[in-house]
Amino acid sequence: MESTEVEIVWNGPKWRAELLLSAISPDDPESFSSKIIDSDGSSELKIKVISKNLKSIRSTIDDILVCLSAASTSLDVIEKK
Repeated sequence: MESTEVEIVWNGPKWRAELLLSAISPDDPESFSSKIIDSDGSSELKIKVISKNLKSIRSTIDDILVCLSAASTSLDVIEKK
């Protein structure tokens, strides 16, 4: 059976990538793989989701994006204070 793979890539400072990853890891860690790659003073957070079901992969990606968005917004608010 074929599977579908989706990769989310975020670029920015390593400390922020680590915090974003920690925000999504407790949610459902077995549903995705992730890694942080350092490059020239910046980092890439790569999140990969693989599923045999399009409905399932969409749901997982939606959940991850919502968590990342909420965490990023919270970090923005904290940085401004």
